[in-house]
Amino acid sequence: MRADPIPTELAARVRLVIFDVDGVLTDAGVYVGEDSDGRTVELKRFDIQDGIGIKMLGWAGLQVAIVSGRVSEATAIRARELGIEACYQEPDAHKLVVVERLLEERGIEWEEVAMIGDDIPDLAVMRRVGLRAAVGNATAPMVAVADWQATRSGGHGAAREFCDALLSARGVLDEVVERYVEERSRT
Repeated sequence: MRADPIPTELAARVRLVIFDVDGVLTDAGVYVGEDSDGRTVELKRFDIQDGIGIKMLGWAGLQVAIVSGRVSEATAIRARELGIEACYQEPDAHKLVVVERLLEERGIEWEEVAMIGDDIPDLAVMRRVGLRAAVGNATAPMVAVADWQATRSGGHGAAREFCDALLSARGVLDEVVERYVEERSRT
């Protein structure tokens, strides 16, 4: 089963892509424990192919941001690995204020933003952006506002599926893939 294509007119105006973390870049599971010194340890599982998709967005000239409703060192580590400087972790999911500030700082309009989310903490932002995407296992309120929905679940390739669909709708997916392969084929 394949998701419907993203409408070209929506994809063409996107300058910034926002990713939620828990439930989008992860499977919404959080592993919590303590180390031998009694310090809390939190681990999350991130999909490597999702990470490549996010990198491809940057290679295509799109800006990328992470906006999470939870504070987690695992999220900060993953953002650094992917080279994402715009990593915002807001306790209690106050995402709208963060995104408003980000857009103002970068001179980006709401209709130039795409976001992929999974649950109601994303709704305030999702209702405002120009391209709304949901993971395959998103909750009903998210699906109701989505312009596009992945067939894959969060943390299991949904973000990559969205990246590929967005780049395809912009007509640059094959070019980005071939440029990557060519650059890594040189000796």
